[in-house]
Amino acid sequence: MAFLPFYIPAAKRLKVVIVGGGYAGIAALTALKHYMPDIDITIIDPKAQHLKITHLHETFRYPLSDLLVPFADLEAGFGCRHVRAALTFNEDTVRQWQTEKCLVVNEEVLTFDYLILAVGSASRGFDSQEYVLNLQDFTDAAGSALLARYLTAENDKSEQTLSVVGGGATGIQFLFEIQQFLCRQKIRCKIRLINSCEQVLTQFPDGFDTYVQSRMRDLGIDYYPNTYYLGQQAGKILLKNKQTGEQFALSSDVSLLFLGKKQENLFAANAVGQLVVDRKPLDRIYVAGDCAYYNAFGSNALTAQSAVRKGKLVARNILRHSGRLKILEPYLHRDIGYVVSLGSADAVGWLVAEGNIVTGLPALTIKEIVETQYDLLLMGIDTYII
Repeated sequence: MAFLPFYIPAAKRLKVVIVGGGYAGIAALTALKHYMPDIDITIIDPKAQHLKITHLHETFRYPLSDLLVPFADLEAGFGCRHVRAALTFNEDTVRQWQTEKCLVVNEEVLTFDYLILAVGSASRGFDSQEYVLNLQDFTDAAGSALLARYLTAENDKSEQTLSVVGGGATGIQFLFEIQQFLCRQKIRCKIRLINSCEQVLTQFPDGFDTYVQSRMRDLGIDYYPNTYYLGQQAGKILLKNKQTGEQFALSSDVSLLFLGKKQENLFAANAVGQLVVDRKPLDRIYVAGDCAYYNAFGSNALTAQSAVRKGKLVARNILRHSGRLKILEPYLHRDIGYVVSLGSADAVGWLVAEGNIVTGLPALTIKEIVETQYDLLLMGIDTYII
């Protein structure tokens, strides 16, 4: 058994149920198996495959299948079980689960010693519309195939226009990938970015905005800051100026909406990751990932980095709590960097300190190293520093 500080195991073989097979859930799975290989783990997730969702913008270069890891492969590799189901729950539900130490899924009673809630966040957006794509669409089909429904490479057609809505990390990464894709495919199409803020990437240092806007100017990408998206119709996008309230329309064949995440099921946790209900921690139920807000000094950012760290933390604390000492570890993780890719050969990010801005190939190299860490984790090789 691998060494885990403050962990003296008891004789009992643990049963753990993980609800959610995203970054946090997979990180919890791998950490539990790392320290207790014979642990009994069941993952509940409605999908047949784990999706490396932070790579979706790359499906303009690679097939979507490259980003999918079948849960059947994880079952074989880690000796766990996958139950395909979607669960809805609230505070009353989890209190009942804590008391009974079981939950019912697909008419099957699953007992547990510990339960990890690691569900993600849905994307903000409008109801499904014609001529509109959102992040969910890209989880079902590659970006190249989706755009082929709306854009054509025929030279006898007048120039087409594509609108990307949202100046966060996801929108920016898709924007630059699409620009390069259109160039490779020789598709005549004007691209614009619609953003409700003055700057792009507002959650990052100002240097991110400066660099990205300069690259957009170099590539001829139109930018509409302080502009609200109202809707997309056949051949045009409907917009509103944030400062003046003026509504206007621009030509647009398709709009791609990347409006950020919405946290519909946000659960409070104490500093060690235990779910808190009515100000009382539930010592058998832990939360991780986008659904969890920790009352701790660590980062609560809605990023894959934070999700992985929370998943690993709750796994270690479950093992400690099940042992003889019950000395649990507080969540103290702070992000040591973040990189936003700008196509296949460019990126912008920060490393160690937020003022330390890196761009170009050095930034892209950092991103590739971080992504390789997670790929290794999926193979059972943990290179993360605790």
